[in-house]
Amino acid sequence: MRAPPLPFRLLPAALALACSCPWAQAAAPRIDAPAPLEALLQRHLQLETPRDEAERQALQTRLAREGRQLLATEGYFDPGLELEGENLEDLVLRVGPGSRARIREIRIHIDGLVPETRRQELLEAWPLKPGLPFRQADWTQAKEQLLQALLERDYPAARITHSQAEVDADSGQVVLEVTAHSGPAYRFGELKLDGLLRYKPDLVERYNTQVEPGDPYEEGRLQTLQTRLENTPYFNSVSVRIDPDAAEPGPDGSLTAPVRIRLRERQPHQLGLGAGLSSNTGARVEMNYRSADLFRKAWQLNSGIRLEQLKQSAYADIFLPPTRDQSQYAFGVLFERSDIQNLKLQTQSLGISRTRQQGSVDLSLNLGYIEEKQTPQDMESRHTRALTFNSIWTWQPFRGQIERVEGYSSQVQLGGSIKPVSDQNFVRLYGKHQHSLALGSRNTLSLRAEGGIILAPSRQGIPQNFLFRAGGTQSVRGYSYQSLGVQEGQAVLGGRYLTTLSAELTHWLADSPWGIAAFVDAGNAGDDKKTFKLKTGYGLGARWKSPAGPLGVDIAYGDSWHLHFALALPF
Repeated sequence: MRAPPLPFRLLPAALALACSCPWAQAAAPRIDAPAPLEALLQRHLQLETPRDEAERQALQTRLAREGRQLLATEGYFDPGLELEGENLEDLVLRVGPGSRARIREIRIHIDGLVPETRRQELLEAWPLKPGLPFRQADWTQAKEQLLQALLERDYPAARITHSQAEVDADSGQVVLEVTAHSGPAYRFGELKLDGLLRYKPDLVERYNTQVEPGDPYEEGRLQTLQTRLENTPYFNSVSVRIDPDAAEPGPDGSLTAPVRIRLRERQPHQLGLGAGLSSNTGARVEMNYRSADLFRKAWQLNSGIRLEQLKQSAYADIFLPPTRDQSQYAFGVLFERSDIQNLKLQTQSLGISRTRQQGSVDLSLNLGYIEEKQTPQDMESRHTRALTFNSIWTWQPFRGQIERVEGYSSQVQLGGSIKPVSDQNFVRLYGKHQHSLALGSRNTLSLRAEGGIILAPSRQGIPQNFLFRAGGTQSVRGYSYQSLGVQEGQAVLGGRYLTTLSAELTHWLADSPWGIAAFVDAGNAGDDKKTFKLKTGYGLGARWKSPAGPLGVDIAYGDSWHLHFALALPF
């Protein structure tokens, strides 16, 4: 048998020699200290096992020096650190932190032309008080908070000119001293726009409700204006800053600085393609064309064609830039065909709307005209028409906060139509409320309630888009999409009454974007209050926290087993 190469023949001997060395298996010194300090020292100290007594003494000196510096940041200025142990392989760094220093006195000086009321506000907001334990992190944060309060309002050139923490280790007391210089007060000047090529300056002015010449400087106002411009379809990037180099002195000693807005315009025309799959309306493909500068007037066009298995639609909506009072007008047309629950619908509609956002509330007023052809299976077609007015109030206190697990949103609608411009007199009331609650760190309870009523002699002559049907995803799971309503032959039509309720508990897996949900839904839509009864569905689902928000797949039982999901993919 051929012998192995020399390196492999020497490997067992090398392993045996390594195992016989006294430091080969020795553990690094462990730390014996109170829990919070132990974690601090363990995180920052470099622990290594000495090979002889000389290295042990060097390690003791280094750990004592570095440990004292770390403990001083937590207010322990006279600690004891001793490396103990008879064997080099079993050393312990014992830490006696001693007494924690406390703040004895605070001296805050604010230089500059700062009004006395503002000065008192800053002093009262100072978070560190005499008697509190001293921590370097708290001291640093307090100074930053003081400076930020000046920078954010009136004094963008403020700075910290002096800071000192005077420590008396013997008495365990600290005297803090900080001096902030405010610099001159600033006011907003005229807007100076850079980067506009396609659009007129008036477009930027329409979005500006924050910055007025002569107003005192506030950083938050600049940030709000920048965010508003960034959220429009007109610009790729926006920067809103004052220009202190061009500031001019005012009569009250303040400086007036122009507000410089640097813009980079976005390509105004976009073509999008997409596909999707939903348990409600089946597979779909769609094409969308958008323009942010229709007719060279900064009008926004959103148009497209969507082809689904159960519904096909073509639409075009035009949005005008906001007015000075931040109202936005829009008008559009829609052509739609659907065949859902044995009811074929052909709809043509056009409308105009006015929307205004005030904080977390959106108010929308809509005037529209709709013509509809209804064809229940094995029955004659009938036509309806209506000129409708509808008002919508929407509350979204946590708008745009995708990651937030707690919050709510509500919507109320009030609308209707009258003869002779419509086939039927009716008043439509609708409301919806959604609420999410955090139960511990890994559980979320989601509640939903929805209700609607139409005040009319009958449902005849009212377009189906204004009547109510229920069932499917985002409604009553465990039932097919829009299968709950008024049975007419083989078809399900909309009724004048709607109620849906839902409760869902989601348990999120540790350190994972995945969750498991259990839910129960109840609801129905109908046309007879005497026979109106809620249908119940319940089931389990999987949840995923995607970048676009939570996505889910549900299996539910109501009248039978149903799979509920929705997925959209852009091309």
